[in-house]
Amino acid sequence: MFSLLINLLVVVVAFIVIHANEAMAAYVPPYTSMVVPVNKHTDAAKHLYSVQIMTSYVNMQFLHSNFLIDIDAPFIWHECILEWNMYRPDSCPADTLCTSPVSCEEYQCTDVRTSYAYENPFCPQPTNSSTLPGWGFCTCPVNVVNPVTGACDQALLNYDAYFFNTSDGRIPFDGFFGGYPNAACVPPSSLKSFPANVTGVMAFSTSQYALPEYLYQPLKKSFSICLPSTSSAHGVLFYGTGPYYLLPQSNVDLRSYLSYTPLLKHPDSFGYYIGVNAIVIKKRSINIPANAATKLSTIDPYTILRTDIYNSVVRRFSMVTKQIRPAKPVAPFGLCFSITSTNVTKASSKVPEIDFNLQGGKKWTMSRENSIKQVTNDVACLAFVDGGATNEPAIVIGTFQFEDNFLVFDLENSTFGFSSSLLHKQTSCANFNFTLTHGP
Repeated sequence: MFSLLINLLVVVVAFIVIHANEAMAAYVPPYTSMVVPVNKHTDAAKHLYSVQIMTSYVNMQFLHSNFLIDIDAPFIWHECILEWNMYRPDSCPADTLCTSPVSCEEYQCTDVRTSYAYENPFCPQPTNSSTLPGWGFCTCPVNVVNPVTGACDQALLNYDAYFFNTSDGRIPFDGFFGGYPNAACVPPSSLKSFPANVTGVMAFSTSQYALPEYLYQPLKKSFSICLPSTSSAHGVLFYGTGPYYLLPQSNVDLRSYLSYTPLLKHPDSFGYYIGVNAIVIKKRSINIPANAATKLSTIDPYTILRTDIYNSVVRRFSMVTKQIRPAKPVAPFGLCFSITSTNVTKASSKVPEIDFNLQGGKKWTMSRENSIKQVTNDVACLAFVDGGATNEPAIVIGTFQFEDNFLVFDLENSTFGFSSSLLHKQTSCANFNFTLTHGP
């Protein structure tokens, strides 16, 4: 009799679990994405971009912090204070982000150190010698690498929390969604080279400790970046599968502009790679070796080409722009033109598009806005940089080529979506309506 009751209980529990899972799978949230503003920063050694994210809830309101967008970083790190007793009165200074520590004895500590640590020969070997006052456990030091300088530093692993406004793709709602990743705390001295008001690095890589890994429910694992070309207006980052809209075309889903190519994996990186078969300039194709990897970067400001590829691109571009008066090169560029701010429109008609022919037969077009950089009032340059004869990867596509392009990293289907310049669609990445409204 007792055995019969046990078996009946097992059947009932299984029935409840199955139907609960079915209900969760069938659940359709009243929003389609999460959305955060993107800022362009021009006050560091190179142009960088950050997301503005809500962090801890202090004095009846959320703190907002800016984090550099890094699609290669293995985990999140930022300025904060570890506080093991968060409930102690006045334990955290006003307007300061305080988080809970991860002990060196917890599995996350070993996992991050052995599987997701930054690969850098100059990083010191982490130890378990640090502790917090009044805490009976060792903390978990981990290495981080500054994306601005390349310098290595140590941080302390923590338990973090971030909050995001939800959206229908047109406007943000006042409701929010939370993510609770492991991150790492650094002192203010680690951020000296960062742009003003940027206090950390937000990892959007393929690592198990990057932000996308913590946000996938109930949304599909996909994020979209639209980098602004100006520091005076916000770009936008979505998490979710869309739709996505920019003003003034409030009824045009940006997904209708996208072409797709496979995202490729690299054994030594958590970043994102695509296959480039050729670079085409005015119908002349520059073939790319089959073993040449192409990486996408939100840290490098301009596309970097290995010397053999760079020389071929410059040679061809020079040949088809003979009508534009050359100028003395301005570092870091090797090919420059005499294009003043007053005749830029006229010169644009003489600048050819640059097509990246991608795996799968698609073409990513770099228009004049993403290929020519105005560096002074009188000089503009081809925004491609010589990476050296042994540069690996052979091609790194940088942020100048991303600006005002809508880019989708679909992690579930391992595809990369790209729009080419939105300026030719009479909109830009600065045109999302961030007016907060009540949710549906």
